[in-house]
Amino acid sequence: MVTNISSVGRNGIHDFILVRVTAIILTLYTLYLVGFFTFGPEITFVSWQAFFGQLSTKVFTLLALGSILIHAWIGLWQVLTDYIKPAALRACLQFVIVAILFIYLFSGFFIVWGV
Repeated sequence: MVTNISSVGRNGIHDFILVRVTAIILTLYTLYLVGFFTFGPEITFVSWQAFFGQLSTKVFTLLALGSILIHAWIGLWQVLTDYIKPAALRACLQFVIVAILFIYLFSGFFIVWGV
């Protein structure tokens, strides 16, 4: 069994399961937002702020943010390992992508909890 330190799971099965679980979480979050837009009050700044001021929405948003970052990392890692053969270039690109994903994570955290 080949393991890679840059993969999220311990092996391909774990990555496969993580992609499926994160896809389910993202689908549920999308339905949650569609439900708010469809059945909620008229969208104003006050209603939007009240919606994202709820603890449940903040937690679900951060869960969705973490899910999209894990989902993106696994997909990009697979593409990089399939198509970028020079190890140094692949490692450099992986570092840049991870740095960007961490910036997105911290930005999302500060934006959601700053409401």
